[in-house]
Amino acid sequence: MKPSVTEFYTGKSILITGGTGFLGKVLIEKLLRSCSGINNIYLLLRQKKGLSSDERLKELRSNKCFENLNTKQPEVFDKLKLVPGDILEEDLGISNDDRQELQQNCNIVFHSAACVRFDQKLKDAVNLNTTGTLRVLKLAETMKNLEAFVHLSTAYCRCELDVLEEKLYPAMHKPEHIIKIVKWMDDATLDYLEPKLIAVEPNTYSYTKAITENLVAEYNSKFPVAIGRPSIVTSAWKEPLPGWVDNMNGPTGLLIGSGKGVIRTMHCEPSYQADAIPVDVVVNGCILIAYVTALDRPKEMRIYNITLSGVQRITWKEIIDLGKKWFDIYPFTVALWYPGGSIKSYWLWHQICLFFTHLLPAYIVDALLILLGKKTFLIKTQRRINHGLGVLQYYTTKEWYFRNTNFLSLQNRISTEENEMFFTDVSMVNRDEYVKDYVLGARHYVCNDDPANLPRARKLNTIRYIVDIVAKILLIGLFIWFLYSRFPAVASYVESIKEALRNWMDGKKPTSFSTKLK
Repeated sequence: MKPSVTEFYTGKSILITGGTGFLGKVLIEKLLRSCSGINNIYLLLRQKKGLSSDERLKELRSNKCFENLNTKQPEVFDKLKLVPGDILEEDLGISNDDRQELQQNCNIVFHSAACVRFDQKLKDAVNLNTTGTLRVLKLAETMKNLEAFVHLSTAYCRCELDVLEEKLYPAMHKPEHIIKIVKWMDDATLDYLEPKLIAVEPNTYSYTKAITENLVAEYNSKFPVAIGRPSIVTSAWKEPLPGWVDNMNGPTGLLIGSGKGVIRTMHCEPSYQADAIPVDVVVNGCILIAYVTALDRPKEMRIYNITLSGVQRITWKEIIDLGKKWFDIYPFTVALWYPGGSIKSYWLWHQICLFFTHLLPAYIVDALLILLGKKTFLIKTQRRINHGLGVLQYYTTKEWYFRNTNFLSLQNRISTEENEMFFTDVSMVNRDEYVKDYVLGARHYVCNDDPANLPRARKLNTIRYIVDIVAKILLIGLFIWFLYSRFPAVASYVESIKEALRNWMDGKKPTSFSTKLK
């Protein structure tokens, strides 16, 4: 009889990298809450000046993510063991004592530490995503009782493919060669070569994730290895709290920017499928991947595409429409303008709207601030936003399909009761309720907008709506007045329309209307 998931994890010691990240926090919380028999969870954390290990642990525990555990099971935090170190340092920068303890006791490794910035320089992305992974693999190789090594990659690791299978694709370049290149090559030469090296990939993030998968695969003969490829990771569906999110990366940044009236246009194909997966589903998937990898010890490395494809289909337009619906009900207390705008299929139309709805208002507001002797901020903010939109539009104007047979099969490896506990069935997600919780989560956990402020926020949103309508009427009026005063032909045309309308109101034949228009 095979052990259940909770039985398997009983007595196990686990190493987690990236434990202070969005996904890492949820993974720690889930393991502590649902796998109470775990022996230790080792967290590889960089040291902070002026903070001891106990103080760092206290800082981590204070996150809202651990609210339920702090209330109901505070004793489980005794299982957390901080390992001071850094994946950017040789040998991870850990002490000999910590290394020996990991070598003797560690059974499972979850490697989730990574740089998720798309615009990172190649050297920095390689050092963190590739060389850092190599250092963790070398440590894992010395662990005497290692049963599973789970590496977190991304479903967008081979963006040139329309369909991504659950298999390893040959790297564009050998990862060892790239690691050596960034070590000795000067920055100027590397910057020149970067577009040629990453070539088919849109950014250094996807490029380094792709070559790192090949690096991980080289260790499959030494210990059991598996790779999880989540798509866009979004707020929690159920756990630790519905809608919980703690960053402004990717869709969360778009959600907040739109809700605050800062983002009013985006280049996007509305009919294309958006593949986004809740963070708690990803975490449950990782826990199950380690479980089946340790039990099966497969000769071939398995890859799991943790995605929506083939299970649920939701388009960018549907997501944005739902977001608008719930932001109208749960608006932000503090916002720049009334939420509005739309997505644009055509790049040129998006650029025109970008100028009139982003840049021009930013220059006007900052000019007024200069006149008032205040510090300017909007031009700088809009430049950052426009840069971010430029990076993200690659993913909103292209469509992918991800084969996920291995991921879906995880449900069949465990009992009905454990499928309730370690849920991965995204067909059960109610998208309307999920987006509602996402909006509330972004509002509360990221923007620290107190739910008690909702009545006031709704009143302010009504005022912003009225101001928005008045401003549009004034702008249209000014534009018509400009044309009317500067161009006689336009003035003549307007007078002809007025005369035709007067005739129609007086009951005269409308022939003069068409004649005048001609």
